[in-house]
Amino acid sequence: MGKRRVGIMLSLIVAVTLAVQPLSAASKTTKVKITFVSAELVENNHVGNEWWSGGYVNGKELKEGGSVTLTLKGSDTIKLKAEAQEQDKIPEDGEASKSIKVSTIKKGTVTKTLDVTVVENRGRYSGEQANWEFTFKIQKV
Repeated sequence: MGKRRVGIMLSLIVAVTLAVQPLSAASKTTKVKITFVSAELVENNHVGNEWWSGGYVNGKELKEGGSVTLTLKGSDTIKLKAEAQEQDKIPEDGEASKSIKVSTIKKGTVTKTLDVTVVENRGRYSGEQANWEFTFKIQKV
């Protein structure tokens, strides 16, 4: 009789575990606000004087100072992208990207920077570089 009770108890434990697992594994969502804080030309060694720059969050372009609030699961990833382009007849450009898993974002504000290098590809200054620093702020809301 004791073995039978143990068998029934084990069966119940397994059944309850399997029944509850999908509920506890259900993904919670989190709201995350991402701000494209700034794009700063840090150094320019004869690459150009006219520039365009852009910051992107999950493929959406943001203006400098602009924000987007996303509702994401902990398993989702936020993709930041920064791009700078020297504007002339034959433009040079550079870009950088970084991915952040939502589950790694803790309370408070996280600042991420992306460094972009643009290299002059023609003329007497060929090979010279301009360096940009793009700053993004990420916070759970």
